[in-house]
Amino acid sequence: MPFSEITGHRALLSLISHAVARESLPPSLIFAGPDGVGKRHVALAVAAALNCQAPLQSTSETEIAGPIQTKRGSSRLEDFTIEADSCAQCNACRRIARGVHADVIMIEPSDNGNIVIDQIRGAVESATYRPFEGHRRVVIIDEADLLLVEAQNALLKTLEEPPPASVFFLVSSRPDMLIPTVRSRCQRLRFGRLSEAEVSALLMKVHGYTELDAHAAAATAGGSVGKVLKEGSADFSMARDVARRVLQTVSESPGARQRLTSAKELTKGSTGSRPAADRENLALRLRALGSLLRDLQVLLTGADEKILANADLKQGLVVLGKAFNGDRIGNAFSAVDRALEALVERNASPKIVADWLVYQL
Repeated sequence: MPFSEITGHRALLSLISHAVARESLPPSLIFAGPDGVGKRHVALAVAAALNCQAPLQSTSETEIAGPIQTKRGSSRLEDFTIEADSCAQCNACRRIARGVHADVIMIEPSDNGNIVIDQIRGAVESATYRPFEGHRRVVIIDEADLLLVEAQNALLKTLEEPPPASVFFLVSSRPDMLIPTVRSRCQRLRFGRLSEAEVSALLMKVHGYTELDAHAAAATAGGSVGKVLKEGSADFSMARDVARRVLQTVSESPGARQRLTSAKELTKGSTGSRPAADRENLALRLRALGSLLRDLQVLLTGADEKILANADLKQGLVVLGKAFNGDRIGNAFSAVDRALEALVERNASPKIVADWLVYQL
């Protein structure tokens, strides 16, 4: 996959491409950032750029997908350029895309959910030899935070004194789980979340989502395509239906009994025996709730309706807007944010979070 086909991360792609063009890429890098934002794809794109048989030079930024942001927050296309990129057509690029290139080694968690020492020993041994068919040997360790400690220790010497023709990329959403001696031997690149526009564009282009479904899913994705794909469109559709019914109920300013019924609907399906799954279930419904509230605010302020994430529910939202005018919409949106923070960051009880939230809406 060439850099030109990657959505988002403009500054990082520009930085990496400059290093590839100048042959100054650090031999050991940690790709750190949230799940599902494309870190693994970028690692493979670097592998392709390093081993492409017909590399492209000085690609115009106008050919690079997705919006960009400068450090000062501007969006000038000239601020980021791609100096070196892969062609995506040569034999090496095609083999890397299929995962069968001899010099691009992908290490992933084994069936037991960990990366074990034998996997690392094999990669380290391979890295000591000259590339077999390409220019550089690239070792990509995906979900590197799942490396067992002994496997990390087996990697230390190679990270400290990497072979001249090999590079190591440790891809992780939890880099602090790596032992300090591994982290200290690698430079870290920090990946941010994708924008809603970038997520929806990827869902439509790569995963076949309709425009309405893509925008609706992106609004609750938290900048992660992986999160949308993991949850599935059916789960999101159900979550959105629950959120809409809850808003409809609380919009009528009901008494305590009706509000508690809404809280039970938010946590419906929770078993209590799987706390993590129960929190994920409620978190999805809270994100759907936040998405609907955001659209309500768009309608109430007269903003461009093209940015509605739930355009198919517009008529119902217009009716709800009569109850959520003034300060209520802002307070409700803030309450959903606080509920998500308590649920995700502090592992609060889903029942307590839901009960508290319905009294704030």
